Amino acid sequence: MSVIENEAPLHVAHRDNHTHRDVNGGWLRPAVFGAMDGLVSNLALMTGVAGGAVGPRGIVVTGLAGLAAGAFSMAAGEYTSVASQRELVQAELDVERGELRRHPVDEMEELAALYVARGVEPALAREVAVQLSKDPEQALEIHAREELGVDPDDLPSPTVAAVSSFGAFALGALLPVLPYLLGATALWPAVLLALVGLFAAGAVVSAVTARSWWYSGLRQLGLGGAAAGVTYALGSLFGAAL
Repeated sequence: MSVIENEAPLHVAHRDNHTHRDVNGGWLRPAVFGAMDGLVSNLALMTGVAGGAVGPRGIVVTGLAGLAAGAFSMAAGEYTSVASQRELVQAELDVERGELRRHPVDEMEELAALYVARGVEPALAREVAVQLSKDPEQALEIHAREELGVDPDDLPSPTVAAVSSFGAFALGALLPVLPYLLGATALWPAVLLALVGLFAAGAVVSAVTARSWWYSGLRQLGLGGAAAGVTYALGSLFGAAL
């Protein structure tokens, strides 16, 4: 009987659910951050202006300007930061690639030492290192994972990050402006819709995290509501002073 035949069958839950979410993708963080930032910053901006006794037309202009400026700023910032990070990783990979080419034996021994430090028997660790080092690209991938903590084939894309951030920010920032575009003349519909959006966004994010939907929703609702309340109070104070 083969070794495989002697193995116990996988538990049903393990067999059906042993998959993981994409934790390295370059879209989730900028999309979540962009949507939340768009909602909170534009809501706060509009409530601050409204607190200063600005009319509906001025609030709409402020909201649309905040949407455009924030979306482009977020996209540019995300693209630059992710591109810079990617270029740094590529530079370090080039260093590692050069070391593998010039000192293959030393790099192989270094890899074996890493496995020994993790509890592998020295003889087995060296045998594994020898096998993995036969393919230069595979050796580079292993060294990058072990020494740099990155996967050379799964680096975040600056374009994906920028587009995700731009779209998410614009969508989030549009919510508090939407009631005014549909004919509202009071602030409360914009605040209500934005707060509902904050709760919904937080609840949706919980689908890819370990938090419950109500906790994530209430957390975003509380943070956004606090920001809007503070800026409204400041707008009222400054408006009265002017």
